[in-house]
Amino acid sequence: MKPFLSPGSPLRPDVLAAVERNTEAIWPGCPVVPTMENGATDGAYLRHSGIPTYGISGIPVDRNDVRAHGKDERIRVKDFESGVKAFTLLLRDLAGREQ
Repeated sequence: MKPFLSPGSPLRPDVLAAVERNTEAIWPGCPVVPTMENGATDGAYLRHSGIPTYGISGIPVDRNDVRAHGKDERIRVKDFESGVKAFTLLLRDLAGREQ
């Protein structure tokens, strides 16, 4: 089976600026660092169709208590709440730019 290849998404200045603005609003001083996710995503199919696709990780994780995909996977309630707030601000910011 031939691997499915798709182009990378461009780092759009308007999207990156919105992420930086809203990250600063919730977590002052936290840097925004573009990285490549190592998990599975449907983004390859969207990018292959010409739709830029971005994954935003907006929920802090306690680096001394990483339980990703374990039988006791969890995050702290305050981190979940700040992540919801960050995503809400980001979506409102991006939606306002398109109108």
